Amino acid sequence: MTFGIVVFPGSNCDHDVYWGLKKELGQNVRFIWHRQRDLEGSDVVVLPGGFAHGDYLRAGAIARFSPIMESVVEHARQGRPVIGICNGFQILTEIGLLPGALLRNESLRFAHGLVRLAVQRTDTMFTRQFLLGQIIEMPIAHGQGRYYAPPQILEELEAAKQVLFRYCDVCGQAASEANPNGSTNAIAGLCNAQGNVIGMMPHPERRMNQRLGGIDGQLLFLSVAQSVSGL
Repeated sequence: MTFGIVVFPGSNCDHDVYWGLKKELGQNVRFIWHRQRDLEGSDVVVLPGGFAHGDYLRAGAIARFSPIMESVVEHARQGRPVIGICNGFQILTEIGLLPGALLRNESLRFAHGLVRLAVQRTDTMFTRQFLLGQIIEMPIAHGQGRYYAPPQILEELEAAKQVLFRYCDVCGQAASEANPNGSTNAIAGLCNAQGNVIGMMPHPERRMNQRLGGIDGQLLFLSVAQSVSGL
């Protein structure tokens, strides 16, 4: 199987994803330039973090019009996996593959550092390697990471159990002091109704190596690899 990483002008986490997948997990990986229209046989599409097109207008607003996104949308509609990380999450909400929006952090300041996440589900293609309720650590680095959706959409998300990760404290509780950006319902990552598209603000690709802080991020990529390969 092959992971395809879409590269936009301003992407800066594309190589992190590439080397984590290739060197740590031994996966086939390729870069896909945003002006292409062909996913080149990629089984899993990754939209990495960064500042696509400089985040002009707002994060992800221009990237959604890149030629490759038509193929990404079709890939998702076929039930095939798409992962959006940080800026990639923002792009997925802009193009409508995920509900809601990512707004400026509640503090109006750039947020970075380690956060704790509580795993909400283990029966999806992205979380099958985790334990239910497991507390994991991942880095964040964003200025527009506050997840928001209207009350009715939030009710639907919660009822359908589309929230996969929540910001939490050391006890696994969604405390306000553990929420780095003011996201509604402490939402750090969610999937679409079909369960094949995930967006998350924390960076799993930066937790792929014990020497660099931990391997919690490996579990997400191993989950989707297992799901796609059918192992």
